[in-house]
Amino acid sequence: MKVTIVGAGPGDPDLITVKGLKAMQEADVVMYADSLVSEELIERAGDHAEIIKTAGMHLEEMVEAMASFLKKGKKVARVHTGDPAVYGAILEQITLLKEKNIEVEIIPGVSSVFASAAAVGAELTVPDLTQTVILTRAEGRTKMPEQEKLKDLASHHCTVALFLSATLTKKIVNEFYAAGWSEDTPVAAVYKATWPDQKIVRTTLAHLDEELKNNGMRKQVMILAGWALDENIHEKDFRSKLYDKTFTHGFRKGVTS
Repeated sequence: MKVTIVGAGPGDPDLITVKGLKAMQEADVVMYADSLVSEELIERAGDHAEIIKTAGMHLEEMVEAMASFLKKGKKVARVHTGDPAVYGAILEQITLLKEKNIEVEIIPGVSSVFASAAAVGAELTVPDLTQTVILTRAEGRTKMPEQEKLKDLASHHCTVALFLSATLTKKIVNEFYAAGWSEDTPVAAVYKATWPDQKIVRTTLAHLDEELKNNGMRKQVMILAGWALDENIHEKDFRSKLYDKTFTHGFRKGVTS
């Protein structure tokens, strides 16, 4: 018996992987987080499939439903928003499924962090500027491990992507300031990346809280912070070694003139 967990991607139904779509279309039962996954995508499930919304279900209820369908010989696809590996709450499902001797296959999806970077036209790892991206969240009702306080993570001064944090922007700004970030640090906030009602705000650390409040962006927002988000970065001389004509690698010999 096996449950297939499918990453649906960030919103645009065309951004599911080919493998993920195939798994969903072959499933007899499609269970999906209806508060986050596109209805248009779910409509692409097979005509034979039973569709179950799970936003109103608790963990044990979902797992019992999966197990029950599997015992009847049904193929079950559990569809998650974005990529299930990042804030996907899949570990607790896998734990209970394994207790029932049920295998789990995970099909990755496009994360909202990368959809948001694409929406603002940004490369998050810019040579000679930053080569690291930290994916994290601000501390709210879910506590952060002591070693992962935002101030300490921000002290690396790399690109930081903040999930699930749009209601905590004052805290975010204070933590970045405590880590030595400047008020004019570029920030991009993307509401519902790739959805028809996507909204993008380009701002600075100093104005982040005000801009999100004025735009009513308090949920389903990805916050990208750091100098890689500079709107004018294309005017600056950052270049990778990969395409430098003087750089030799396994597929090309560098030239000096």
